[in-house]
Amino acid sequence: MTAVLRVEGLKKLFPVRRGLLQRVSGHVQAVDGVSFEIAAGETLCLVGESGCGKSTVARTVMKLQQPSAGRIWLGEEEVTDLDEAGMRPHRRQVQMVFQDPYSSLNPRMKAGELIGEPLENFGVTDLAQRRDRVLALLDKVGMRADAADRYPFEFSGGQRQRLVIARALALQPRLIIADEPVSALDVSVQAQVINLLMDLQEEFGLSYLFVSHDLAVVEHIGHRIAVMYLGRIVELAPKRQIFAQPLHPYTEALMAAAPIADPAARRDRLVIEGDVPSPLNPPAGCHFHTRCPYAQPRCRTEVPALRELQPGRWVACHLRDAHSVADPETAP
Repeated sequence: MTAVLRVEGLKKLFPVRRGLLQRVSGHVQAVDGVSFEIAAGETLCLVGESGCGKSTVARTVMKLQQPSAGRIWLGEEEVTDLDEAGMRPHRRQVQMVFQDPYSSLNPRMKAGELIGEPLENFGVTDLAQRRDRVLALLDKVGMRADAADRYPFEFSGGQRQRLVIARALALQPRLIIADEPVSALDVSVQAQVINLLMDLQEEFGLSYLFVSHDLAVVEHIGHRIAVMYLGRIVELAPKRQIFAQPLHPYTEALMAAAPIADPAARRDRLVIEGDVPSPLNPPAGCHFHTRCPYAQPRCRTEVPALRELQPGRWVACHLRDAHSVADPETAP
């Protein structure tokens, strides 16, 4: 079966300009060779610390930013080098839900106009037909019909995000890219929006690229998880395997840092020291070696390849090399 989205070796560099003439003095390596694919009806979650490049991956895959290198396929069509006009036929397949629902909605347009705008742009010119479709979408996201005649400022944060989701559904896409879609919402509202996304996925067979730093949200909605650190994927595996036994030291540290609802629960923590290195001048070898308690000499010079250790389980770590330490707990 053809994947809904396939990404190979994706890189994104941002030039750093300095001086009076604004000459390029270097590049920020926001994304450094990321590869993954998403199947129909699947949710792949990108997780990691702020600044790891996960939102840049989302925007580059959406072609809001042109990739510096690598290849992107939507279904069977490669879209890597397409300009905005060339991407237009593919826009129906992929839509985006942004982190801040208010800033992604035009405050001068009513909700019905916002949801109906994609339909108008792609050929649904009949007003009655468009209105019926808008009301149906509002119902799908749990909102009343009279919401169509109200402005964005008249809604709560959770309601605005429902409007954004309804707008994303308007063209019946195969893939929705959700960039921290619930991080700006209250916890109770987060649960409602996440459950809505899961219900819509089941009903329409949607695929999601879900960007988040919240492991509790990821555990609830995800099927597979890709853990990013400083522009690279360091671990990619089914959700159950990641949460049961993380294999990369960075993944282990992320899991250990996540809060537990039970105040009596205790667990060993892997403490990582220091700050995330600058993407303007990332470390040689494994990017994580400057903070990894298990780092070996080869980690400082050799870039670990993302290897499939078990079916569907990928890890980029020298500690998991058959010729190196097999288990981080036994590492010096």
